[in-house]
Amino acid sequence: MAESDLEIPVLEREVSEDGAHFDEENRLRPEFVERVREALGAGDDSLTYNLVEPLHPADIADLFELLDRDERIRLAAAITDLMSGEVIAELNDYVREDMMDALPAQAIAEIAEQLETDDAVQLIEDLEPAEQQAILAQMEPEDRAAIESALAYPEETAGRLMQRELIAVPEHLTVGDLIDYLRDNDNLTTEFWEVFVVDHKHKPVGTCQLSWILRTPRDIALADVMKRDQTLIPVMMDQEEVALQFQKYALISAAVVDEDGRLVGQLTVDDIVHIIQEEAAEDALLLSGAGEGDINEPIRDAYRARVRWLIANLATASVASFVISRFENVIAQLVTLAVLMPIVAGIGGNAGTQTLAVTVRALATNQLTSSNTWRAVRREMSIALLNGVSVAIVIGVVVTLIFGDWHLGMVIALAMLANILIAGVAGVLVPLTLERFRVDPAISSSIFVTMTTDSMGFLVFLSLAVATGLVG
Repeated sequence: MAESDLEIPVLEREVSEDGAHFDEENRLRPEFVERVREALGAGDDSLTYNLVEPLHPADIADLFELLDRDERIRLAAAITDLMSGEVIAELNDYVREDMMDALPAQAIAEIAEQLETDDAVQLIEDLEPAEQQAILAQMEPEDRAAIESALAYPEETAGRLMQRELIAVPEHLTVGDLIDYLRDNDNLTTEFWEVFVVDHKHKPVGTCQLSWILRTPRDIALADVMKRDQTLIPVMMDQEEVALQFQKYALISAAVVDEDGRLVGQLTVDDIVHIIQEEAAEDALLLSGAGEGDINEPIRDAYRARVRWLIANLATASVASFVISRFENVIAQLVTLAVLMPIVAGIGGNAGTQTLAVTVRALATNQLTSSNTWRAVRREMSIALLNGVSVAIVIGVVVTLIFGDWHLGMVIALAMLANILIAGVAGVLVPLTLERFRVDPAISSSIFVTMTTDSMGFLVFLSLAVATGLVG
């Protein structure tokens, strides 16, 4: 028997004995990932399958994301029957695109048919139109029609995200009729939390939770136990607004209606959790100008996303440089000013970033609207004033003690107070102004706020130095 034949069972025994694929934070252990890499490198599909087979679909998706592109393709080929729709649905967008490129249209169609409509749409929506058509042509007519209908809606709307699989019944049924209907129809969806009750025009008039149905006598009419007050989601509502509706009303699922008020789908909380996570991450990354910020994003795409903001920042930074150039003679007379200038600008920038983050979040969650704008401005100004006074006292005392010049300490203290107040105003008004002009405040607010705090910080500090006679 060859030496390689003896090594494989030893490795399999080691895996099965320790069973420790995960660390204390429930992440795949580097040792396990390396074993999979070694098996792939050796071309041992059998060992690869045995290593991966015990994993949950979500963990298999994590494993794909930890591997290089070539390794992902080899892994997919080695565990073909484990490549379920659940695995594909859990994959990172960029990794999923790589997998789609490696799979034939027929294989993608088979995976899509295993998924709920919203997951199937997510699977193929970013593919080229020709590739989409090739995949749809391989699908059953009913599944194809549902996906084509979803793709007709704009991205990030309820219509694109909703599931078509739901339970809807007329309001004249009794609880017993409903139970019999659910038991006798094998083609109904098997995963649902509530039943939607509709009128003769297929407009939702109420909902019945499964717990109510199970605990209610059979002869009671649905109309007597259903909840008539419900949150209806318009099919064209933006996904961010949908997430806010779920959060505000503590929804588990909600009906989606078309322009005529007819029931066309449903959204469930598991979909909304992903949306909330995506939107929060998107806003944080946009504030930094880091693009999508995905470690699987192609280098060229990441470069394009980041360099344009760095160039824009270069342009705004020139404003601060221009201010400094106007005080060249002043700085030459007292070099200490050049030492202290970055402190004024830096603290002001941090204060502006704090206010900006709070404001952008408030706008995103609808906490800040036209009804309470000025209250929010006054609140941030009060906080800025308190922060400014505190920091000004500290920096004034420290500078006086270090340089032995109370005049210099007073100047930097006043400049610090003024710049923190300016930062507070800019941190609120810049995103509010962008929002007024229908520009996403998360995209470019930070550049303008930084420009304001840097240039105004230098201007105020150097102007006070001249106005108070610190320099001639």
